[in-house]
Amino acid sequence: MAESSAPAEGKKIGVFGRILRFFREIIAELRKVITPTRKELINYTIVVLVFVVIMMLLVTGLDFVFGRLSAWVFAGTPLF
Repeated sequence: MAESSAPAEGKKIGVFGRILRFFREIIAELRKVITPTRKELINYTIVVLVFVVIMMLLVTGLDFVFGRLSAWVFAGTPLF
């Protein structure tokens, strides 16, 4: 039979009991955390930086295109 964190039938847990259970569950989850090795950390950092640069280029390009289009539509200036 599976264990349940619920109290026995008819018993209620008070506010402090719920807070205590909350902190016990936090500690149990923190014990599952695995710290990456130095090599993994460097790899993850490089992946994130490359992704951020690609997204910056994408947003910059879209900003340029939409800026030119709105200037052409509203001000009548040439596109390029």
